[in-house]
Amino acid sequence: MSPERIRVLSVDDHPLLRAGITAIVNDASDMEVVAQAASGQEAVESFRVHRPDVTLMDLRLPDISGIDAMIAIRASSPDARIIILTTFEGDVEAHRALEAGASGYLLKSADPDDILDAIRLVHAGKKRILAKVAATLAEHVADEALTLRERDVLRLVADGNRNREIADLLFITEDTVKAHIKHIMDKLGAKDRTQAVAIAARRGIIQL
Repeated sequence: MSPERIRVLSVDDHPLLRAGITAIVNDASDMEVVAQAASGQEAVESFRVHRPDVTLMDLRLPDISGIDAMIAIRASSPDARIIILTTFEGDVEAHRALEAGASGYLLKSADPDDILDAIRLVHAGKKRILAKVAATLAEHVADEALTLRERDVLRLVADGNRNREIADLLFITEDTVKAHIKHIMDKLGAKDRTQAVAIAARRGIIQL
């Protein structure tokens, strides 16, 4: 008798991508997609109903984030094996995902065979992190993280606000805003506020 197939849940809000993943997985002889979900809440419910062996989870979903959906799933099923499959390779989001219990972190640009191999590895109880993502994590492991207030300031900078406008919105002085921006640039290694926004967006610290 042939061994049971690995049962996979695919979570992504793009129907075309879900169809592609389903085709790739179902074409493999040792696995099959047993359910699909287009939102975080739907993912939580689908997991509860279908109890998949491995879940492929997008980070950006229309209601809650993929990380929040994963946390909700693992709250009732601590052994859930979840692979983040995303377009975002920033170290901050990868770190958050792995800290929250992700068993893998892959990019949607990965070769289909890499995705299938990751499913097999994670199903076997191992972890799979894309080399590019692992390298980025290692590069920034010793970096000083931005504070919540610094992230608030940076998001407002990204929205095009000037120092005075940021000060008014956050109920702080303009000098305090300037100090925050200096600390932000120092921590990110940026030469100006525009570069700071670009670096933060690339690393997943803020979303544009």
